[in-house]
Amino acid sequence: MELLLLSNGKTDEHPGLLGWARERVQALLARHHVERILLIPYAVIRGDWDQRAADLAESLGVQVQSIHHAADPVAAVQQAQAIFVSGGNTWRLNQQLHELGLVVPIARAVRERGVPYVGWSAGCNVATPSIRTTNDMPVCSAAVLPALGLFPLQINPHYLDASISGHMGETRDERLAEFCAINPSETVLALREASLVQVSDDRIDYWSVRGQSYKLFRHGEATTEHNDVTPLAALTPFMPA
Repeated sequence: MELLLLSNGKTDEHPGLLGWARERVQALLARHHVERILLIPYAVIRGDWDQRAADLAESLGVQVQSIHHAADPVAAVQQAQAIFVSGGNTWRLNQQLHELGLVVPIARAVRERGVPYVGWSAGCNVATPSIRTTNDMPVCSAAVLPALGLFPLQINPHYLDASISGHMGETRDERLAEFCAINPSETVLALREASLVQVSDDRIDYWSVRGQSYKLFRHGEATTEHNDVTPLAALTPFMPA
């Protein structure tokens, strides 16, 4: 199984979509001899899906086909060389994956055929068991349905623990602690901007272009912060890279 789960798609200091992780993404594509990417852009609500595909093609130097042009989306997934799932609104994305019958085909493509899966922001969220740790508003009337379940832990992308002046609501840490209190058997991996988790076969790696750490939230335990992937690997079926 090949997973590349990124907290976000863009940074100010690295031009282009996925520009901050371009070398890792291109290495993954080269290793699997990918000539064309299948883009799933359903999370994008206020942007142009064709432009998202064009931006991705320009940034990575590879052909990109957006699934919304496919007469049969399921067949497009079954024939895909690599599946890229864009950021945007996680609720809308997961709703569309279920309504179009794509959850099982995507999971089978990744698990059984070894098709690389690259997801950022919302695309990272839906790779986990559920979207309950997304930061997005439920803008559509969508039930909290299971997500793809490719990665065994819940992820909170765009994680930010900085204090925001004038904000009187709960912090991100408090919200994640609430999730763990309601779901005491689950672990949340908090990914800061410009950081990613990569799974290749039975190996797992963590990387941040800014050298920042990730956090692990568990009920009844102190929140821990790490740069080393070993604590993360201990909670998954994967070995440290």
